[in-house]
Amino acid sequence: MNHFTVWDSAIIVAMVVVYIVVTAWISIRLRSKTTEQFMVAGRSAPAVVIAILLMSEYIGAKSTIGTSQEAFNAGIAASWSVISASIGFVLFGLFMAKRLYKSGEFTISGFIAQKYGKTAKLVVSAIMIYALFIVNVGNYVSGAAAISTVLRVNLPTAAFITAIVSTVYFAWGGLKSVAYVTILHSAVKLLGIGILIWIAFSMTGGIAPMMHSMPAKYFTWNGALSGSTIGAWIIGTAGAIFSTQFIIQAISGAKSATEARNATLIAGVLCVPIALALGFLGVAAKYLFPGIKSLYALPVFLQHMNPLLSGVVTVSLVASIFVSVSTVALAIASLIVKDFYVPRYRPSPEQELRATRTISFVVGFVPLIFVLFVPQILALSFFTRALRLTVTVVALIGIYLPFFNSNRGVISALVVATIATTVWYLLGNPLGIDNMYVALVTPAIVMLVERLLFRPAGSNGHQAERRGIAHNTDS
Repeated sequence: MNHFTVWDSAIIVAMVVVYIVVTAWISIRLRSKTTEQFMVAGRSAPAVVIAILLMSEYIGAKSTIGTSQEAFNAGIAASWSVISASIGFVLFGLFMAKRLYKSGEFTISGFIAQKYGKTAKLVVSAIMIYALFIVNVGNYVSGAAAISTVLRVNLPTAAFITAIVSTVYFAWGGLKSVAYVTILHSAVKLLGIGILIWIAFSMTGGIAPMMHSMPAKYFTWNGALSGSTIGAWIIGTAGAIFSTQFIIQAISGAKSATEARNATLIAGVLCVPIALALGFLGVAAKYLFPGIKSLYALPVFLQHMNPLLSGVVTVSLVASIFVSVSTVALAIASLIVKDFYVPRYRPSPEQELRATRTISFVVGFVPLIFVLFVPQILALSFFTRALRLTVTVVALIGIYLPFFNSNRGVISALVVATIATTVWYLLGNPLGIDNMYVALVTPAIVMLVERLLFRPAGSNGHQAERRGIAHNTDS
């Protein structure tokens, strides 16, 4: 194991600082000058750019660190946590991308409002903000774990560094600059993962020695995971992709509905090899360093390579961190501005842009309060996907089962499902039932019960409003 000298550490820190300064400068140079550029990049981004943005959103700091952490304990089957995103992107591209793009909305809450009205919109927005806020708490923890390993600072300090830099990226740049800076981030991130794989193969001697020495479960399709857990991952991730604010916002930046669909399909392809690489790294860490904390399954390799290579990998992890935090925080800020600030204050375009940046700074720093209270990263990640799954179920029912058209039923379903999913998660998934399944079935059950018990009220509530906006949901 390398024990970095002060000089080695200084080189690594310098590489990170230079990268941060350069990308921050690019972000400011490409900063959004209008609210439309801030929110949807002026609807001018190519499909490949959007695809990389989508892929990076689901293979960011949390998935990168979290998948290797899970593989350390459960085997290479942890790769399903990212492969599920690949499946989700393909399904989203085939069944939803064009429809959402043509709706003209860039928030999932706005899309829901077209079917169920303003109150449902605000409930969806609040649920999404809640879920994405928890996502970013996990992003800060996983990112800080990587930064603290090499920079030798404590976790809160590393998280604070993460907050400062990522907030500059998205608060100044908006979607326009985030989209293009993400291309650079993603290239560096893939280079870093490639170096880690090379180092891990060199240290382990390949897969054969690991298979000979480790329990067979580390190399099976399901490892130490149950089929129920893997199924929950696939359902939850696919469902979350259908309703995650940043996904909707990103595809809204495409040039056309066809480009939006193609972007999601490309993103699905990009996820698979990265998923397998992250799973391998976690298993390799278990083979080489069985006594370490699982959170450091990926960062541990940084201290076992040449300082220059370690610097490149550290920069790649930093890039992954900033993509994750920036995209999620941008989505939260967009929901707050679009659904709460603008309807209440009706600002001018200049006032709206200033307020958006101010709100963005607040959104960037609030998660720091909760950094020290986070449990297993991957479990937290899938809990937030379960919360978003409830919104997806409601949206799909509205599109494909339009006779469930009661605003009261939708609002009740969203509220009950959010509370039930949260309680089930906090109780540790009683009876071995994953909270993902609670999120999946609860909205449908509540909407069905409401329709059976209150059909007259549900059928008369907002028909005029629905007739007025029905054409907007046609594909």
